[in-house]
Amino acid sequence: MENQVKVSRVGVHLTQQQLAERVGVTRQTISLIEKGKYNPTLKLCLEICYAVNKTLDEVFWIEKGSGSNGEN
Repeated sequence: MENQVKVSRVGVHLTQQQLAERVGVTRQTISLIEKGKYNPTLKLCLEICYAVNKTLDEVFWIEKGSGSNGEN
């Protein structure tokens, strides 16, 4: 899943470890989310958004047709 987690995290000067501690997951989970290799639950998405002071749309919105599988 494409997302703006890394950009948002860096924008508020948090390390992966600090964000992980704030949202109650491991640093490895944050790394996988940032790489698009793990789809977080809606609850975790919201916790991440609260931690970086962004909306769900700002961090996780994906335009239709911009998926990594090339389908429109």
